[in-house]
Amino acid sequence: MRRLVQGFAAVFIAAFVLMFVTHRLNEAEGYGGGKTVTVYNWGDYIDPALIREFEKETGWKVIYQTFDSNEAMMAKIAQGGATFDVAVPSDYAISKMIEEKLLLPLDHRKLPNLQYIEPRFLNLSFDPHNRYSVPYFWGTVGIVYNREMLGGKTITSWNDLWDPSLRNQILLVDGAREVMGMALNSLGYSLNDTNKAHLQEAKRKLDRLMPNVKAIVGDEIKLLLANEEAAIGVVWSGDAAEIIAENDKLDYVVPKEGSNLWFDNMVIPKTAKNIEGAHAFINFMLDPKHAAQNAEYVGYSTPNKKALRYLPKDIAGDRRFYPDLDSAGHLEVYENLGKQMLAYYNELFLQFKMQQK
Repeated sequence: MRRLVQGFAAVFIAAFVLMFVTHRLNEAEGYGGGKTVTVYNWGDYIDPALIREFEKETGWKVIYQTFDSNEAMMAKIAQGGATFDVAVPSDYAISKMIEEKLLLPLDHRKLPNLQYIEPRFLNLSFDPHNRYSVPYFWGTVGIVYNREMLGGKTITSWNDLWDPSLRNQILLVDGAREVMGMALNSLGYSLNDTNKAHLQEAKRKLDRLMPNVKAIVGDEIKLLLANEEAAIGVVWSGDAAEIIAENDKLDYVVPKEGSNLWFDNMVIPKTAKNIEGAHAFINFMLDPKHAAQNAEYVGYSTPNKKALRYLPKDIAGDRRFYPDLDSAGHLEVYENLGKQMLAYYNELFLQFKMQQK
């Protein structure tokens, strides 16, 4: 009997140790809870000093993990393995996550700093009344161009990119919605167009652009443009700000035909373990001084109207990155096109990419 009791005790101790080790490993891998807040964000998309300040102020340790696409982020959350307390998806992804019941409603009573968000950035189509998300950064998609490399030429239109003199001079960001949207806008169509005849027309026009395309790339587009490896790039506005900071020969323009107005918002995934900590982190990032510090570090535009007071004037007053949206009716937010239509966009974009030499 004594041996039997000892055997049970050994099994119990081993099981307890295994549970403890598993718990610690889970925390490290994003299975949050307890004294941790697990944040899932884009790479290089927060000032690390703010994480340290949040930890010091609240006593919660932040476990910070990154993703490189909305699709990868949504897939990981949908699988339900790793737990994330806060995530930062883009507008169309938020709509999709709401549809698929991947998000928890926010308690606005725990987010007093929400009052500082510019009203025009609230209650948008992808999340009415901001029930599930609050703005983090916003921006546009446009064109960075090197005036000297273009002999003083100014770019104002998407259609300028089809100029034969620009052969092998253009870098495109590796994004189906951005590149297909560019072509659709150049034809006078919406970047949310679902008419397959229009999409095929846009694809044919992109094919005619290929002689001017030097490469279709990811994050390296910033370094390539700053180092004058190409004269023109189609990029997000925050990347444009970073590139221009490295090389003042460059300029940024939102083409006159129209473009994308995008938003990245903070949400609480349905598998969150530390809901209190998630609200605390979101509210911390909504603090005007924190929002200004974050915007200056990352280079993207803050939706926090009071934060603009704490930004250097040359940043807050730069109309390339803080445009007058009252007169920007040609900008569109990406809509959730649904799985089939999004797959069709991706298919056309892949066909275009395969033509690269």
